[in-house]
Order: sequence, then structure tokens, then C-alpha cells
Amino acid sequence: MKVILLEDVQGVGEAGSVENVADGYARNYLIPRKLAIPATSGSLKNLGHHRVGIRRRQAREATSAEAVGERLSEITLKLKAKAGEAGRLYGSVTHSEVAEALAAEHELQVDRRAITFPYPIRTLGPHEAHIRLHKEVEATLKIEVEPEAEEAEA
Repeated sequence: MKVILLEDVQGVGEAGSVENVADGYARNYLIPRKLAIPATSGSLKNLGHHRVGIRRRQAREATSAEAVGERLSEITLKLKAKAGEAGRLYGSVTHSEVAEALAAEHELQVDRRAITFPYPIRTLGPHEAHIRLHKEVEATLKIEVEPEAEEAEA
């Protein structure tokens, strides 16, 4: 089945392109999720209009992603974690913890799947995370991992 992609779909194509995909994939996944529309004769005539709208939307998203990226590069996110005496964490800092902390402390909604670490965060101290905000925009976030305050035991 031929479809016109409205969004970038990994492994299929970019937004605005006409692709030939399996019928079931188009009917059950792409079309219900509004990732594509069937490539009928009428929609193919309006393909230029679709491409203009897609480019305009992508430019708007890139501009807002750049603004969020600039804001992220200025932030040093402070996270608390349980650590041993040598400064090693019991476990590691996860992508979800970083996304939740950004939402709670700085009111920035970032998808946890867009966050990557150059190496696992398993020690106290400064670290970095790379956040892919848009296909053309990536920001670096500074993370400071601090030990949790020890509770007084009676």
C-alpha cells in the first residue's frame, strides 16, 4: 500500500515522502497513529501542500527545541543518590530519574528515551547527559550527583 508519511518513521522514510509499505502496517499502525495517510490520487495532488505544512511544523519544532536546548545547557541538575563510603552509588542514575528531575525542578518535559549518557553514572560528582530534542538539535546537560543525607538512627 502506498502512503504519504506525515512524520519521520524510522526504517520507513521521512515526512512528506511517498512510501510503499505492507497493507497491515499501514492500516493498523501508520494511519491510526496519524503518521501517514493513504496515497490516493487526491492526496498525491495535494502532496505539495502537505510538504509545505510538514516543513513549517518541523521548522517551528526545531526553533522551540533550540530554545529548550539553550535553557538545558545553562542548568546543572542536582540529584541525590545513595552512595557508599568510596563515593560509588548503590545502583546508577537512570534516564527516567533525570527526566523526572527536569520536570519537577525546572518544568521541562523531556522524553527519557531522548536522554543518553556517555557512560553509566555510578559515582558521586559531576557528569554529563546528552539530550536529543529534535533530529537536528542536541543539548548537553550537566548533572551533579550528591549523596543522600544520612538519617540519624536511634
